[in-house]
Amino acid sequence: MLLKTFGWSFAVTALGLVAAAFYGGWTAFGLVAILAILEISLSFDNAVVNAGILKKMNAFWQKIFLTVGVLIAVFGMRLVFPVVIVAISAKMGPIEAVDLALNNKDRYQQLVTDAHPAIAAFGGMFLLMIFLDFIFEDRDIQWLRWIERPLAKLGKVDMLSVCIALIVLLITSFTFATHAHQHGGTHVDKAQTVLIAGIAGLITYMVVGGLSGYFEDKLEEEEEREHEEEEEAARSGKQKPAIVLAGQAAFFMFLYLEVLDASFSFDGVIGAFAITNDIVLMALGLGIGAMYVRSLTVYLVRQGTLDDYVYLEHGAHYAIGALAVILMVTIQHEINEVITGLVGVVLIAWSFISSVRRNRALAAAGEGSDEKAEVSSGV
Repeated sequence: MLLKTFGWSFAVTALGLVAAAFYGGWTAFGLVAILAILEISLSFDNAVVNAGILKKMNAFWQKIFLTVGVLIAVFGMRLVFPVVIVAISAKMGPIEAVDLALNNKDRYQQLVTDAHPAIAAFGGMFLLMIFLDFIFEDRDIQWLRWIERPLAKLGKVDMLSVCIALIVLLITSFTFATHAHQHGGTHVDKAQTVLIAGIAGLITYMVVGGLSGYFEDKLEEEEEREHEEEEEAARSGKQKPAIVLAGQAAFFMFLYLEVLDASFSFDGVIGAFAITNDIVLMALGLGIGAMYVRSLTVYLVRQGTLDDYVYLEHGAHYAIGALAVILMVTIQHEINEVITGLVGVVLIAWSFISSVRRNRALAAAGEGSDEKAEVSSGV
């Protein structure tokens, strides 16, 4: 099972490290290995959240996620995306931007760094909306009940998540402009860019998430109708041919996953410049890491880990909220990538331990209620 799920990741790792060694010797080999570890540590929460969505898809779409999705993640976000950002921000053609990335790495790094406020605003708003919609939803299983119970009541207010996200964006852009003015800068245009990029992130979330939710509801209705028809056929003694459900729901969930992965990858791409500004090594290292994140996602789904450890999804969403805040803060303040990675790891580890304690309490209580078990586990 392990080899089957992670086989492609092992193969990509071997090929990537060999390519790095041929490209730049043992130094390049070491840099690619470090970049892969960085990507995995920063994106573990991504895998947990992805698993919560991917478990709703069939084996075909899981395979698409591991093949086409990897191509989008590796070549699209880790290789093409930084070049596109440079081309747009520097107002140059794509070929010129590629030439800059390969032959003038310091200038390329500077242009990507200059574009960071817009990137962080877009990704931060998208991730913040994911966290807010999760935390404001009333759910049967609650992890940090003292936080989640009152927030679930607040969540009954329509469009509360959007309002809070917009307030955060306005405060961030205003603070950015004020900070620049106080230091003698003229960053009004950049503050406007942050505002526009943040709104674009919010719109992207609402469009993609809305379509995904709509088609998911349609899929559930179709499954329920099919189940009723099967029961009717069983009662009448007739054979009912299997119906292949339309792939619209799965497609939009796949699209949602790709946008989600893109938002998660922003911090990895930016953080990679602290290690190297060689676009080839960045693509190899971050690509290897992205492959492991995807394999881990599928592993969590097939093992039913999220069903066994029910607080994992909560921990991952809290990590998303933390990452969203960190991205917004990095618009004008530098935060070490180690801190970014550790926040996610700590929250997920905490939620995993809480899940283990809950399972032990349930086992000890026998047929006791879940609520009593949670109280006895100290959560």
